[in-house]
Amino acid sequence: MSIRSLLQDVRHHRHMHSTTQATTFRATAIVAALGAVIALTSQLVPSVSAPAAPAASAAAAAVTQTAAAVTHGAAAAVAAVSAATPSAVPAIRFAAPVAKAAVAFASEEALRAHIKWVPIKFGGEKTKTLDEASRLLLAQAAADRAGLEKVGLSFQDVYGVINAETSWVPRKGLGRNGVTSNGLAQFEPRTARGLGLTNPNDPVQAVYAAAVNMKHGAEWAADKIAPLNLPPEQYAQKIREGVSIYYNLSIKGRNKWDGLNTAQLPVETQRHIQNVRAGAEKAADLADDVLS
Repeated sequence: MSIRSLLQDVRHHRHMHSTTQATTFRATAIVAALGAVIALTSQLVPSVSAPAAPAASAAAAAVTQTAAAVTHGAAAAVAAVSAATPSAVPAIRFAAPVAKAAVAFASEEALRAHIKWVPIKFGGEKTKTLDEASRLLLAQAAADRAGLEKVGLSFQDVYGVINAETSWVPRKGLGRNGVTSNGLAQFEPRTARGLGLTNPNDPVQAVYAAAVNMKHGAEWAADKIAPLNLPPEQYAQKIREGVSIYYNLSIKGRNKWDGLNTAQLPVETQRHIQNVRAGAEKAADLADDVLS
């Protein structure tokens, strides 16, 4: 089954009934659909999802019991609702917050086996890029592994950063400091080492590292704007500005930002902020298209 088919199956079950009882049925149906997909490859392994909200604990327990019953006779592993543990492998989650089903990749190699490269022309030369479904899959995996939801970010933001950096075309770049940056996420050697990135030209490693760097940026931005006491919408906007600033500027350059003087930053950084925002919006549109 293709990535597109997998995403379509999950999206179908997301749009079932909105009541607690229907949520339970929806998660069970998703588990059954994913079990069929997982059975096609030995690389996919079971995963757990985030804990259910306290108000829906009974529904979550019912989902867990039903999921176990549905998948008992299958050779595939179970994707069920349970409490997350530190040892849980990274997962792609598409179901509702109360009852999530997860497809987990046991390794980077397993994820690589599910992404597809397509030929394109860029700058007048032939090269390759990930197809749209693979971009979404990789952005989802990276966001989940880095725990971006904890800092108010999502796979859309990951997609936006990579889109702003390279338009999803792996290549070398040259910064204003004269240092070469590499790969989809455009990491300079020093930054790559700091993130434990051994091969910035590997798309899976690079996007995973980009998500981690984005989390650091969001945490840094939160400290910078804490004194402003912003309402939620403005706070979210400033966090995203801070991520671009953290990703795009040196330590000296980024420390000039106070949350209010974005317009005074270098034009390249302002453009990065705009491009990340546009890329995130594109990711939302692509998700709707792929999953519809």
